[in-house]
Amino acid sequence: MDKTKPVINPDVQRQLEVFRKNSVDLIEEGSLARHIAKSLESGKPMRVKFGMDPSSPDLHLGHAIPLLKLRSLQELGHQIVLIVGDATAMVGDPSGRNKLRPQLTREQVEENLITYTEQAGEVLDLGATEVRRNSEWFDGMNFEELLRLASRMTVAQMIERDTFQTRMEANEPIGIHEFLYPLMQGWDSVEVKADLEIGGTDQLFNLLVGRRLQEQTKQAPQTCLTLPLINGLDGRKMSKSYGNSVGLTEAPNDMFGKVMSMEDGVMESFYRMLTPLDDAEIVALLAGHPREAKARLAEEITKVFHDGESASGARDAFDRQFREKKLPEDIAECVYDGDWAEEGVPFFALLRGVGLAKTGSDARRIIEQGGARIDGEVIREPTSLVRRPESKLLLQVGKRRFAWVLPR
Repeated sequence: MDKTKPVINPDVQRQLEVFRKNSVDLIEEGSLARHIAKSLESGKPMRVKFGMDPSSPDLHLGHAIPLLKLRSLQELGHQIVLIVGDATAMVGDPSGRNKLRPQLTREQVEENLITYTEQAGEVLDLGATEVRRNSEWFDGMNFEELLRLASRMTVAQMIERDTFQTRMEANEPIGIHEFLYPLMQGWDSVEVKADLEIGGTDQLFNLLVGRRLQEQTKQAPQTCLTLPLINGLDGRKMSKSYGNSVGLTEAPNDMFGKVMSMEDGVMESFYRMLTPLDDAEIVALLAGHPREAKARLAEEITKVFHDGESASGARDAFDRQFREKKLPEDIAECVYDGDWAEEGVPFFALLRGVGLAKTGSDARRIIEQGGARIDGEVIREPTSLVRRPESKLLLQVGKRRFAWVLPR
């Protein structure tokens, strides 16, 4: 008996790696591999569904995560089917909600729609995207058909959803119309004959409902792929109302400046989900000085949504505005007299090396007391690694002692 492992088509494997990147749930990968193989053999692209409810007028970086994934699949030749949920938006997605969601009017939805698809086009090639409104099928559904759709799931199945369970335990009201939302999203998959659906981790229940409805209607069940949700610049849920979001259509300088204002702990998820950098480079950047890592992140994100020239210009403008604000005109320029290690130089050694501290212990004391800055940012860890500057680096001790460190 031949026990050798089956040979996996390298083209299928290559595509699977693109699908897997940054994914959380992938149900079912074996089915996805078969879909990809069939697509490659027949030349017929997979139908990849993603739904967006125009519940607000603007898209932000959180919305960009699935859009960037869709773009990578679009580049593989697959057919992206963008469902603009003008019908589901009037119901309101209960995902992650701990209270009854206000229903939108058709007029409010239409107003939000004006900018929604245009902003999605900042990431996707809309010319190659199949854009569908789900009012196409829901507006024509009569009462008997609605009852038939509602009968496809039981209340027991519906309240398996953790959001509903949490609200019931907290005695929070749940509207009957909220039970319709997963059914409506799932029915979208039936209507467009989706091979795969993408959503955030909070959407897994809805995506699985799509699989169930497709099986009930004798369609092949879609593969479900979920992606992580990212928090806003301050670590809370990204929301325009919190003032912690970055819009997809922000001007380059504004986009760069907002990313520079983020908390350090948020950087890793932004790097992994919103930039094309590989893991090794991300790890190296995060191990270096936080400001340099943040500046590179801001530049990479601005480049994704604008272009390289705009990103570089935004970085230069930010540096000029920051560095030239209230600085003495006679700051000395110097070079570090030690060797720049690839991973960087400890901050205390750099201060001593450029003459801003007499000894290493003096440098450590200054840093630990919050008296030293790099490009205006207080650094309190003496052993923080500072990477060789690409242009100039501003060091400051106290209020009056400065030095420009030049690359060597």
